[in-house]
Amino acid sequence: MESQHVAPPDPKRRRRTTRVVLGAAVVAALGASGIYITTAGADEVTTPGTLQAESFAAQGGAKTENTSDTGGGKNVGWLAAGDWLEYRNVTIGSTSLSARIASNNSEGGSIEARLGGRDGTLLATFPIASTGGWQKWKTVTAKAAKLPAGKQTLVLVMKSKSRSDFVNINHFNVGVAPAATTPAGTPATPPPATPTGTTPASAAPSKPAASSAAPTNPSASPGGWVPVDEAAWKETLALHKAVQPKTVPAGIVRVPEFHTNCTVSGEAADDPIVLPNLPGASHLHTFFGPKVTASSTGAQLLKQSTTCDAAGDHSAYWAPTLLLNGKPVKMKNFRAYYGAKIKDPATVLPFPPGLVMVQGDAKRQVATPKGASGQFWCAGSAEIGRSADGNWPKCAAGGNLIYQLTYQDCWDGKHIDSPDHKSHMGPSVNGVCTGKFPVAIPNISMMLGYDSLGGDGLALSSGMASSIHGDFMNAWDPAKLAALVKVCINADAKCGTTPSFG
Repeated sequence: MESQHVAPPDPKRRRRTTRVVLGAAVVAALGASGIYITTAGADEVTTPGTLQAESFAAQGGAKTENTSDTGGGKNVGWLAAGDWLEYRNVTIGSTSLSARIASNNSEGGSIEARLGGRDGTLLATFPIASTGGWQKWKTVTAKAAKLPAGKQTLVLVMKSKSRSDFVNINHFNVGVAPAATTPAGTPATPPPATPTGTTPASAAPSKPAASSAAPTNPSASPGGWVPVDEAAWKETLALHKAVQPKTVPAGIVRVPEFHTNCTVSGEAADDPIVLPNLPGASHLHTFFGPKVTASSTGAQLLKQSTTCDAAGDHSAYWAPTLLLNGKPVKMKNFRAYYGAKIKDPATVLPFPPGLVMVQGDAKRQVATPKGASGQFWCAGSAEIGRSADGNWPKCAAGGNLIYQLTYQDCWDGKHIDSPDHKSHMGPSVNGVCTGKFPVAIPNISMMLGYDSLGGDGLALSSGMASSIHGDFMNAWDPAKLAALVKVCINADAKCGTTPSFG
């Protein structure tokens, strides 16, 4: 019986993902009894030399799900070209390797096992062909040209000509590590086998998953927790404190808000937040603001020209491209509102330098009939019907299709990025930023206006309408942003693109 990873009628129409998340640390107790992954679920069967696929230390483009394969537990799915899984402290015990995989994509592909990183030394390549279903499991083998010595960082990189998901992985077998020997040459007494799902006393504790609290010592590497630059953050706070508020004239709408209008700066299958330095590895995105590449950073964007009209806004905004019968739909307009949803807008502070955020889920592939959450809607005219599949509105003449995407507005105060690019951000509680997310920052609401009346033939480059998501890379001039936050948001007054009224 197929589990929740169900193939659509046409596998090529499956969505591409753009998320990188931190998994539980791969911790192995090595000995004559083999390799035991301490984060495996208690209902999984761990055999000597086996790496459970979901026990990654970091990943790009994957999700886990319950599996119907022998032994139960979970498998990693939604894997497409460019996605990757990283495992640390792994001892390769044999040149004969195997992988337990499932696929329902006729184009197939391969899994490259590399050492040290995504561009590291190629250890072996697993061929992937359709197995007839996303839960139809098969063991495939690969031969390593050389047996590496010692503990390794093992990275599995997905390769395929398909733009859609092409493989699920349940586990890998990398061979049993040889038994340790005493100086006299006699085998050392092997440690007792560790029950699956428990942590041996000598092993390091597992790191928390992306949805849990950040680790005490975050990593600044891509795909991990990136700490805020404390000096730059203090400078930002000083700039904000130094701004003199303005008297709000009578008649001004008392809404904490300013905005920026941007035109399209480019379209590309790049994502410098989720898939940094991997050009063409993502689904197609439409970018607003500066020119964005797969290697763009906030510091670089701040020095570039921009298509946004608010002075000082060099930030990059992007979203999956809307397609009509496979071809990009032109944008009609784009506006990013900056406001406050919390009770006291006077507590809102500017963004820390380098902050990045992702909102929405590229993997969410559910129907969006009329009345469902996450709706595209008609601006400037009424909705007069729905597409044949019910997921897209049809707009009367004079209007256009639009989507409003709203980001979180409470920050943890410690990190400018997190493994899933979301976990450093959170919602307010009873109108207050508190707990794990104590710092109130401007609430961004992206208005994506399309030159389309909706209807049939529409899809996002990431899949169904429900996969809509947005990315934000802060590259505001700190002084300009400080003034807008103090004069407009903190004063609970409506501004335009400048810190002024009227």
